This record gives sequence, C-alpha cells and structure tokens, in this order.
Amino acid sequence: GKKAITIEELAQYPLVTYTFGFTGRSELDTAFNRAGLTPRIVFTATDADVIKTYVRLGLGVGVIASMAVDPVADPDLVRVDAHDIFSHSTTKIGFRRSTFLRSYMYDFIQRFAPHLTRDVVDAAVALRSNEEIEVMFKDIKLPEK
Repeated sequence: GKKAITIEELAQYPLVTYTFGFTGRSELDTAFNRAGLTPRIVFTATDADVIKTYVRLGLGVGVIASMAVDPVADPDLVRVDAHDIFSHSTTKIGFRRSTFLRSYMYDFIQRFAPHLTRDVVDAAVALRSNEEIEVMFKDIKLPEK
C-alpha cells in the first residue's frame, strides 16, 4: 500500500464508510472533529464488501477496517495506511450466555482469534458478568493486522 495519509488529505475526498454505530465509524467522526474538519461522506453501508463495491464503482474512497481488506481477493484496491488518523479498535465475538457452543463454533472462534482456545472460551463463559470477562482479557496482547 501507499505511505500513510493525513486527515487533511482524506478530507479532500468523497468517502464511503460504515453506517454510524458500526465498525470504526465513531472513530472516523471523532478524528475529523478533533481536526476541526467535516468528512464528505457520500455513501454508508454496514458491510465492508458493499463499501468496497462502491469504491470499485468510483463513488469515493473507502474507509474500512484493515481486516476487511484481503490482498488476494482485493488486488484491484490500493490500501493506504491510516493508523495515525484513527484510534485502534478491537473486534469482539459475542453470543448468548445460554448458547450451547458446538465444536464448529469453537473452531470458528479459534480461527478468528487463535488465542481463544476452547478452554479459554469455556473459562470466559463460566464468569458471571461481562465486567469479569473484560478483566480476564485486559492483559492479553492482541495481534494487529
């Protein structure tokens, strides 16, 4: 990808990004507010693949989570580093406490987040509250992509 971009440079383009309340959108609004700029958002969507389609149609520059860009599936898209503009965000996996987790669910969770082994997930489920779960994971160093 290209070198990093500044928020002032990004503000010059029409943007295609997430609908407010979805992945990273509040970080985008916060970053522009902090810089005293207004983003020129031309389209929003809840799904990164829809955003990438809008970008391919020439409707604007996409602002999406880095994990949503696949170098193999998206060779036509240019990835530009914006980590200096936006604060880091963490993707979480959620499920109802009463859900019986089948082995394929554990497999999915561990493929998505290799540190979440079956034993770790079971230990988290055994805790009484989300606050206790947050404490359990607070010192885990997550990989950055």
